[in-house]
Amino acid sequence: MTDRERDDHQFSEGQGFDDPYEAFDLEPPEFEVDPDKVDPVDSRVVTDLLDRRNIPADQIDTEQLLDVGLEYMQINRHEQAADTFERVAQYADDDRIEQEAWTNKGAAHAELEEWDAAIGAYKEALNIGGESEAQRASGDSSDETARSDHAATAETNLAYALWESGRSEQALEHAERAVEIDTRFAEGWYNRGFFLLERGLAEDAVEAFDNAIRLGFRNADILEEKARALEELGKYEEAEELADEVKEMREEAEEQLLE
Repeated sequence: MTDRERDDHQFSEGQGFDDPYEAFDLEPPEFEVDPDKVDPVDSRVVTDLLDRRNIPADQIDTEQLLDVGLEYMQINRHEQAADTFERVAQYADDDRIEQEAWTNKGAAHAELEEWDAAIGAYKEALNIGGESEAQRASGDSSDETARSDHAATAETNLAYALWESGRSEQALEHAERAVEIDTRFAEGWYNRGFFLLERGLAEDAVEAFDNAIRLGFRNADILEEKARALEELGKYEEAEELADEVKEMREEAEEQLLE
């Protein structure tokens, strides 16, 4: 730019632009959303639309993305984990991976104590490669469809989320379904025993705890719950022995932490 400016130069006024000038419209028609269905301040909406528009599904490694979500879980970044698992479910073309993603998304929400979101995610997991709740209610089900890879985990996790939400009767129903799907699912037997004990069914609870222990799920928590069930049954001596064992296990764990 020079210091001299010419006052006599006539600049072209041009043809002008139409109103609005469509070529630079900030909201192309394909990105328009229904405000009755989408929160206009939800920042994820545009991102999701861009993802579906610009990222071919066959270019996304959903298993690798699933691992990213699991790493978020390990460092307690549960919000990021939940978002990552949701994206895995969005792009997965493998039912097994999609079901695992929904199950893990539920676990991430559970860590945040977002029980309604957790329940929703577990239900999504159970509707993949299996039967819907409507099918279960009508009795139109089959063992083959119900026995999908992560169904037992989703069922037992759903039971816990329902219990945390104050729906203990539904919790027991799903805990029982977990061990029907996989009879060797030790954690499922433990959770079933816990919910049975909460319902005052101590004898059935002890049997469930014993099944879990036989399958290798033996720790201070399950022994403590079994001791509580034995006390309910009036078997105080056995309960006291287990209580002593629980105390020793926890003292050893504390010593290891100090070391």
